[in-house]
Amino acid sequence: MRLDKFLKTSRVIKRRTLAKEVCDRGQVTVNGRTAKAGAEVKPDDVLVIGFGSRTLKLRIASVQENVPAKMAAELYEVLEDSRPVRSGGEFS
Repeated sequence: MRLDKFLKTSRVIKRRTLAKEVCDRGQVTVNGRTAKAGAEVKPDDVLVIGFGSRTLKLRIASVQENVPAKMAAELYEVLEDSRPVRSGGEFS
């Protein structure tokens, strides 16, 4: 399956056009290599996606064409989700 289609089907990114743009800007790697939207992905591939200051690392568990929204999260396993630490927390 194409990388951009997987990102949309798994609901990691909501729209396929946005997934394509993110891929084409070089913000997605598959198994350590920068990947274009048309790159083929398969189970056990590791994706790293850069969303501005957030980085999401996940392993593909399954590749399916059509998946109900409730089951989309079962297509991948989150390995790492790094969000920036906000300063000036609630008790500052």
